Amino acid sequence: MNKTDKQDYQIMSQAVHAWYRFYEVDWNDEASSFLCSAAIELYNEGCRSAEEMATTLIGNYVGLPATRVNSRSSQSVH
Repeated sequence: MNKTDKQDYQIMSQAVHAWYRFYEVDWNDEASSFLCSAAIELYNEGCRSAEEMATTLIGNYVGLPATRVNSRSSQSVH
């Protein structure tokens, strides 16, 4: 893994952690998997700022129930 890859993963990780802090929920493996997938999609679409990515995650996935598998897909984030 090169330095750029590490920075990219760090951006996504910071965004997911910001979501957890904002909603004040404990770490959840299922939610984390969902949020990481959504963060990867945002990154692939050009989002390169942890703040922008966190804002999008927070606005589109309101609380823990929104991260359940049967909730709306991350493709509807836009």
